[in-house]
Amino acid sequence: MSALGRIYWLVSLFFGLIATVCMLVLLRQASHDVGRELSAAQAMVTYLSEVAERDSAALQGELTDNLRHVRVRWLQPGQVPEPLNRGSWLDRQIYPSELAEPVTLPLADGRRLQLSVDPADEIDEVWDSLLRLLTLFCIALLLSLLAIRWALRPALAVLDELLAALERVSQGRLDTRLGSHTLAEARQLAGHFNRMVTSLQSARRENDELTHALLALQERERTQLAQALHDDLGQYLAGIRAQACLLQAVKDQPTLVAATAVRLDDNCEQLQNGFRRLTRELYPVMLEHLELPEAIRLLAEQWQEAHGIELRLHVDKRLPVLPLVVKEHLYRLLQEALTNVARHAHASRVHIRLRLRGERLRLLVRDNGCGAGESRPLGIGLRSMRERAHCLGGHLFLASRSGGGWAVLLDFPLMEAMAHEDIAG
Repeated sequence: MSALGRIYWLVSLFFGLIATVCMLVLLRQASHDVGRELSAAQAMVTYLSEVAERDSAALQGELTDNLRHVRVRWLQPGQVPEPLNRGSWLDRQIYPSELAEPVTLPLADGRRLQLSVDPADEIDEVWDSLLRLLTLFCIALLLSLLAIRWALRPALAVLDELLAALERVSQGRLDTRLGSHTLAEARQLAGHFNRMVTSLQSARRENDELTHALLALQERERTQLAQALHDDLGQYLAGIRAQACLLQAVKDQPTLVAATAVRLDDNCEQLQNGFRRLTRELYPVMLEHLELPEAIRLLAEQWQEAHGIELRLHVDKRLPVLPLVVKEHLYRLLQEALTNVARHAHASRVHIRLRLRGERLRLLVRDNGCGAGESRPLGIGLRSMRERAHCLGGHLFLASRSGGGWAVLLDFPLMEAMAHEDIAG
């Protein structure tokens, strides 16, 4: 049932209940009134009976024609007297149960006189009152329903427009907007709806941009991996193969064999280091064997050595043992933050602090670089950092000012993140 139909039904039910109560009150009052009227009419019948017994001629003419609630009938010889008729439901509701039967008196001329109480006039008045009451309630109900329809017409139009707009949005048409309305509530609803669709449209645009950026990043990583395998590791393998061939050619010359063996060992070491760098960039294997503080210290040493930027590290000694997935998120987030510092900050010093505050863990990365003079759209690195913060159940805060460097703060509930990762695992 629609909202308007439910309102109609409730209003009709309310009017029906009120009309029923009024009818019951009216019938009760009419029953009392009819009872009093019929008591007086019964006294009149008794009086007329006594008059007829003394002098029947006194009942002729206007005396018997204009009596109220009393019926006088002159029965010819052989005519059957009429019984008391109480056929309708209203008669049975209003008539008193002790209503006397008609009185039949024989006259000297052979006729008979029938005197009875006749409440027909009173019943007609009650019927007329009931009909007026029902007519009044029907007119009032009709006017009320029309008024409700007229009052709700703007709101119903807004609902129809909103349903149509939601249908278009469900079909992917995020350019849908609601127009302005005269109703204050409708304007608020349209404003919230338009802001919601704008947010969805912005989220879709960001997701599309992120998808394109991820695809481009994937292609760049594949290209870099192929170049590393071909230019770096491939060269060492080619050199090792050439030196192995040289060993076969100079196997009778111990001095050349020894020098070639030294070069072979050096090439193998370089090849091994290259594989380690490549493996470390693809996946931090040390997280499976080291706790997070040791892994972060190793990352800080390697990063400082590679970029020549001073790095100060402070790790809380109260840090508990963390699940592998939590360590991976924290390690990758810190790695991405340091990569951004190396590429964009132009900093000479970086400060990293990892500390436990109550039931929450905080990671702060701050540099003394150039910062950002104006807001820029988030790159894929910052977006990945925010996604990792979301996976940990926390929040990532970014702050920067021109000439004041960047500050990246991760704050998340430690126990909740550990429980969430245990469930996910």
